[in-house]
Amino acid sequence: MDFIMYKLILVGVVFGVTLFVAAYSTYAERKVAAFLQDRIGPDRAGPFGILQPLADGLKFIYKEEIIPVVSNRFLFVLGPCIAMMTAMMAGVLIPWGDTLVFGDNVYALQIADLNVGILYVFGVVSIGVYGIMIGGWASNNKFSLLGAIRASAQMISYEIAMGLSIIALVLVTGTLSLGEISAQQTGGVGGEWHFWNVVYQPLGFLIFIICAFAECNRTPFDLPECETELIGGYHTEYSSMKLGFYLFAEYINMFVSAAVISTLYFGGYNFPFMNDLGLDHNTISIIGVLVLISKVCFFIFFFMWIRWTIPRFRYDQLMNLGWKVLIPLSIFNIFITGLVILIKNNNWTW
Repeated sequence: MDFIMYKLILVGVVFGVTLFVAAYSTYAERKVAAFLQDRIGPDRAGPFGILQPLADGLKFIYKEEIIPVVSNRFLFVLGPCIAMMTAMMAGVLIPWGDTLVFGDNVYALQIADLNVGILYVFGVVSIGVYGIMIGGWASNNKFSLLGAIRASAQMISYEIAMGLSIIALVLVTGTLSLGEISAQQTGGVGGEWHFWNVVYQPLGFLIFIICAFAECNRTPFDLPECETELIGGYHTEYSSMKLGFYLFAEYINMFVSAAVISTLYFGGYNFPFMNDLGLDHNTISIIGVLVLISKVCFFIFFFMWIRWTIPRFRYDQLMNLGWKVLIPLSIFNIFITGLVILIKNNNWTW
C-alpha cells in the first residue's frame, strides 16, 4: 500500500510539474522572442506579465466552442484528446533523480523503469501522429486535411532517423532502460570515469535533436501549421479548449523531448564531481533533480532560440533533409559505432 501511495504521489507531482512547465513555456517563449527582437513581451497580467499563462487558460476556457456541422463529431473530439494524452504518457519513464532513502525504505524518483523504456517512448510518440491526423481528417476541411497529411508525413519520416540514431546509443550503453542509461553516466564510479553519452555519440545527438525539432513541429520544421500557406494547419477548425489541447500538447512534447535529450546524452540527474562533495545520498539526489530541471530548461530555451534564428524550410527541403541526409547519416553513425565497439572488444590495433 505504501508503494502504491508513493507512486500515486509521484505521478501527481510529475503531472503537475509537466503542466506547470508547459504553461510557463508559453510565457517564456514570448519573453525570449521579445528579448531577441528588442521588445518587452507580456507585461500586463501580473508583475512582469507572470500571470499571462493563467490569462491564456481562462481565455481558452471562455471562448465559444464550435464543432463544424459537416465534421465527424466523435473523431473531432478524439483528436486533441489523443494528442494531449500521448504527450503526457511519455514522461512516466524519465528518471527525474536518483533514489531517496528513509530508514529501510528506498524510493526511486522514477514512475516506471521498463527494460524497453526507449521503445515505449518511441511507441507513445508515434501514437501522437494519430491525434494530428484524426483532427485534420475529422474537420472535413481540405486545408486542415492537407496540414494533417504534411504533419504526419513529417513526423513519420523523422522518426526513422531518430530511431536509427538511438540504435547507436543502445550499442554503446547496452540497454534500453532510461534508468540504466542515466545511471551509467555517473562520473568517477569505482575509479573509472564515465563521460556523458554526448561525448561518445556527438553525431547521434545532433541527429536526435534535429529530429526532436521536427517531431515537436517546431521552427524550422513547423510546416504543418504555417499560417501563410495552409491557413491554421491541421487545427484550423478547432476553438476553445480543443485548440488549447493541441497547442498545449506541443509545449508538453517540447518539455518531454528536452528531458529525454538530457537523460540520453547529458547525464540526466548526474553532474560533475557529484560523488566528491561529501554530502549525504538524499541531498545529492535532490541536487540531481534540480540539475536535471536546469538542463531541461536550457534545452527548452534552445528550442525557442532556434525559432527566432533559423527561417522555415520549404516542404521539399524538409523531406530531403529527413530522407537523403539524416537517415544516411544515422546508418553511417551505426556503422562507425559498431566498428569502434568491435575493435575495442577484440583489442585490435590500428
